[in-house]
Amino acid sequence: MADEIEIRALRDTDDIDAQLDLSERAFGPQDADGKASWRQMSRRLVAGGTNRAAFDGSRAVGAAFYFDMRQWWQGRSVPMAGVSGVKIAPEDRGRGIGKRLMTALLDDIAARGYPLSVLYPATMPIYRALGWEVGGSLYTGEAPAWALRTLAPPDLASPGAPHIRRVAGQDAGAITDVIARVHERSRDSGPITWDEASTAAAFDDRHTYAYLCEDGFTWYEWYDGNKGIFVGGVQAASGGALRALWSLVASHGTIAEKYRFLTHPRDPIWQLAAEKEIEIQSTWHWMLRVVDAPAAIAARGFPPAVSMDAPLSIVDQHRPANAGGWMLTVDGGKGELTRRDGDGLTLSARGLAALYGGTPVRSLRAAGLATGGDPAADPALDTAFGCVPYILDTF
Repeated sequence: MADEIEIRALRDTDDIDAQLDLSERAFGPQDADGKASWRQMSRRLVAGGTNRAAFDGSRAVGAAFYFDMRQWWQGRSVPMAGVSGVKIAPEDRGRGIGKRLMTALLDDIAARGYPLSVLYPATMPIYRALGWEVGGSLYTGEAPAWALRTLAPPDLASPGAPHIRRVAGQDAGAITDVIARVHERSRDSGPITWDEASTAAAFDDRHTYAYLCEDGFTWYEWYDGNKGIFVGGVQAASGGALRALWSLVASHGTIAEKYRFLTHPRDPIWQLAAEKEIEIQSTWHWMLRVVDAPAAIAARGFPPAVSMDAPLSIVDQHRPANAGGWMLTVDGGKGELTRRDGDGLTLSARGLAALYGGTPVRSLRAAGLATGGDPAADPALDTAFGCVPYILDTF
């Protein structure tokens, strides 16, 4: 019975290899390097308490972790809990453990003051039941190497090429600073920045090659017997940095046969590439949860030209502090939620998450995630929240 299950944070004294066994049974086996990285990461998250685990007596039957992240919304960073590694032992699925586990994890995320949470779902119903909804996507592009060997020349003069240097784990602070500068200047929505410890661990890998300039960053790895290069996105705030970093990556085209790269629909690579043989090969949706509605609205950016007031009513059974009547005020690139009586546009927790991620109100009404209010006010909300969110990382 699910009532016999204990849900608690993992302790240093718990068997980490029992958790590794759960992970491998859920997501597949890892090689020796992967196991070592997993243990290192897990011990750090156990020490920080950013997890919840399920036990049937002394037997580990499930666990979920989350990372301390920041997510960018209209050029402003919002603290975000990135949920990862949600798993239930195959023989214990169907006992209701997953929902109890995720409820406890959400409670801890809220207690620690995170306005937002994001996860990549293996299945959606359990997360939707707790208020997560599709917020954006991770896009993977593909191109034959020859298609990027020559970049389209600019029509207008642009700054010269910046100085690019190779970086590793000891440059974690510089990496996070540059990525933050890129997303702030570009007014991006969706991308994340990791804490420095996680960044350092990622780029200490001897098979990952990372490069940095004043306003740009990229990393890549070889794959498929060195026939292909996987590029973890080219993030740049200037045309000079974008062109220089892509030129560095494309210089491997005499050896590599193909590229796979993390991208997004508004990535300037579509204008920079000289040939048409590049395309979005796959899309992986991620889900967003607004954990603390007033804090989430106050932290994110909004279009500077938008000035509006809109009454809202939120229905959120798992985060009662979000529920009830609010007045949304947007002005000067900032937003605020203040308490009010009466009803406006009514949003479920899922509807609020989708609106936050830029989904038009008409779509929310059609999906049964929003109702009521004045439909004539919907376009103003669409303008305030409008964006195409993307992430260039998995976790």
